[in-house]
Amino acid sequence: MAPADEPQPAPRATPPQTARLLAKAAAELVGTAALVAVVVGSGIQATELTKDVGLQLLANSTATVFGLGVLILLLGPVSGAHFNPVVTLAEWWTGRRGGAGVTLREAAVYVPAQIVGAIAGAVLADAMFGKPLVEWSTHDRSAGHLLLGEVVATAGLILLIFGLARADQLRFAPVAIASYIGAAYWFTSSTSFANPAVTIGRTFTDTFAGIAPGSLAGFIGMQLIGGVVGLTLVALIFQSGRDTAE
Repeated sequence: MAPADEPQPAPRATPPQTARLLAKAAAELVGTAALVAVVVGSGIQATELTKDVGLQLLANSTATVFGLGVLILLLGPVSGAHFNPVVTLAEWWTGRRGGAGVTLREAAVYVPAQIVGAIAGAVLADAMFGKPLVEWSTHDRSAGHLLLGEVVATAGLILLIFGLARADQLRFAPVAIASYIGAAYWFTSSTSFANPAVTIGRTFTDTFAGIAPGSLAGFIGMQLIGGVVGLTLVALIFQSGRDTAE
């Protein structure tokens, strides 16, 4: 029996590590939900305000840039603000030998939280604009050039994030990542989904930002390939800098 004057743990107290993991999971769920709500909601708003597709895309991309930047700035200190299974898996892969990055346990919690958050965000956006809460998208995106666009968009995103980390410039991540996604809306044929969770969420809404369920497997497959390409580019471009730092 412990001495009487020794502090005793509170009964049924949540272990600190578990509490931190719950906070991180909540940040990933809420952040991904908010991101999808911004993407889908601004798309709905744009189509209701104008019939010009160019202006619709401009409104959609502008809202996404500002929304994503704010979310990264707010939630980055809690979970890293991944909001993206490809980013989570890439960080786990690069840190799996004891380096910085999420653990396998964290990755196993992050990814489901991101997917649930993305679905919730799409449903929320539809609710705000009086749309059916769940209506499968009919927006087919299965063409080969769109799939190539997803490889490029995702590879560029991973190169940017992990390149910033290698160059010790992550303080610029909110502006840099949001700016890249905004640009990729326009220079990629797919309008830069670059995120499996967001892609899944966007199947639940038959609006401007939606994607048909039949296009889902192709997009996610290309995003995963893009993640591998991005990590390969990071290793190729930033290897010498890392060796010098070490």
